[in-house]
Amino acid sequence: MSEMATIKGPAVYLAQFADDKPPFNTLEGLAKWCADKGFRAVQIPSWDERLINLELAAESDIYCDEIMGLLSDHGLVAAELASHVIGQLVAVHPAHDMSFDGFAPEAVRGNPDARRAWAEERLRLAARASRRLELTSHTTFSGSLLWPYIYPFPQWPEGLINEGFSELAARWRPLLDYFDSQGADVCFEIHPCEDLHDGHSWEVFLEKAGNHPRANIMYDPSHFVLQALDYLAFIDHYHDRIRSFHVKDAEFRPNGKSGAYGGFQPWSRRAGRFRSPGDGQIDFGAVFTRLSTYGFSGWAILEWECFIKNFEDGAREGAAFIRDHIVRVGDKAFDDFVKSKGDRAENRKMLGLETK
Repeated sequence: MSEMATIKGPAVYLAQFADDKPPFNTLEGLAKWCADKGFRAVQIPSWDERLINLELAAESDIYCDEIMGLLSDHGLVAAELASHVIGQLVAVHPAHDMSFDGFAPEAVRGNPDARRAWAEERLRLAARASRRLELTSHTTFSGSLLWPYIYPFPQWPEGLINEGFSELAARWRPLLDYFDSQGADVCFEIHPCEDLHDGHSWEVFLEKAGNHPRANIMYDPSHFVLQALDYLAFIDHYHDRIRSFHVKDAEFRPNGKSGAYGGFQPWSRRAGRFRSPGDGQIDFGAVFTRLSTYGFSGWAILEWECFIKNFEDGAREGAAFIRDHIVRVGDKAFDDFVKSKGDRAENRKMLGLETK
């Protein structure tokens, strides 16, 4: 991704909008709703059986053609499949076993080994489904073995952090190989509560995973605002691995009672809060410009999470916000009209290197 590129969009992540009530309980119903809001693509949560039969998608070209046709009927395409709650189960610290059991079917709850095996098989299904749906990227979570130790008190025993990342990479390496066989990148969302939550943790994991070419990043600046991390400099560091992009806004307003940790308060009383695009503190003009400058040509995908706004307004405004921020990259420089063609001999003369 070296040359500048135009980002595609607007797209929308369906996870926050899916519901048991029509039209949000079927892919067709959501497709019409999304198209009416102004979206051009959808990111489909692969665990939501109301929206996709993952087993069938992994094995049936006919079923995948039906999905693509259904979306096309509403002027949409599939941007990606996502598997956040599945990827989470690849690595779960025992302290979180009960909390994350709800992400898995009842048959494997209370059995961490069986739960992990189930999750890994679902990821392989998602890889095959991505190929049949002609998708080249897939977004997920890394899971976490180390998150209970995020703050170094008591001091970490020697080797603890190294062991945790070595194990995490060992679990993901065969899955990365499998996605590679299906032609898709694994885009880890860099996210608090995941072992991959900032640049340093990403670098350690990537090194442990042998710099695997399919290990890539889903970029969501909202999670960096809440960590007081420079979300624009992050793009400078890791643009060559950013293959997916969530548009989600946030604000961080620490006060005399609350900071980054939140004090166990509800979202309305936390210092760090997610907001609808344009309502928070993120400079999305700079984000879109920087990604386009580095050649990111994937989808700008709305992930709508806002502690106060109505989701109907958030979706409609979010589609327009993304559309208005996409930079259509030009095919010539603005100052071409004053550029002389020149040649090597002439350039050497201008440098004083040819005097005769």
